Amino acid sequence: MTKRKKKMKGIILAGGNATRLYPNTAQVSKHLLPVYKAPMIFYPLNILIKAGIRDILVIVSPAHSGRFLNLLEPMFRDYGVRILSTVQEIPSGLPEAFKLGEGFIGNDDVTLILGDNIFEDTETISEAIKNFESGGHVFAKKVSDPERFGVVSFDEAGTVKSIVEKPEKPESNFAVTGAYIYDNRVVDEAANLKPSSRGELEIVDLHNFYLKKGELKMSIIEGAWVDAGTEDSYLDVCILAREKELYENFDPIIKEAIEKGRERFKAMSKKMLK
Repeated sequence: MTKRKKKMKGIILAGGNATRLYPNTAQVSKHLLPVYKAPMIFYPLNILIKAGIRDILVIVSPAHSGRFLNLLEPMFRDYGVRILSTVQEIPSGLPEAFKLGEGFIGNDDVTLILGDNIFEDTETISEAIKNFESGGHVFAKKVSDPERFGVVSFDEAGTVKSIVEKPEKPESNFAVTGAYIYDNRVVDEAANLKPSSRGELEIVDLHNFYLKKGELKMSIIEGAWVDAGTEDSYLDVCILAREKELYENFDPIIKEAIEKGRERFKAMSKKMLK
């Protein structure tokens, strides 16, 4: 008997207060700031929708919870995309996403994407999600300053040898980016994690859980990858989106949802003027 492939769910982590971008984030979430033609959150959302994921949980800070649903839920409900949100009161590490999303994930597998990570190479990630069967899967990008990131080392065959968080002496120049695919075991494993010396749950501990079992895969992504957490990186990602025409790579569902949303917005504006 053929084993049934589990359903894949998606989580976008869009919490925090983005104090480094204050005052731009005083009244609006960083993840709703415009990145050229669309709010920032549409870029990770695009990867999930392109991969065929139709159940998506957005984890947000208490101050902005309603804004996400008010924008996203009406836009995508007619396309079979179910978008929910839950509140992260105090960020305590990336694995908290799986604890907050436990009921949402249920018995399914899950892809987590950080809401402020923008990828030029969306195809590598979305295809990996489509073809995922079990274990864990991370995505690496060659960088000039690997000591600032989780660093993955691997052999010539692409087999992962180690992942170390912000090492003083990196074994490679490849950083682990903010997109992760896991099978359902991640829910129990995240629940059992203990905080590190930084007082946070560490995503590297989840990577190493699968690595020790020989079940961690890695893909190298091409093109730009930007973590839009500072004024400079936010500006960089806006320029990237314009120059590389990232909007043109949006899934047709997103493009159509934006167009119809624009029509509704125009109609509402006309009514208000009358």
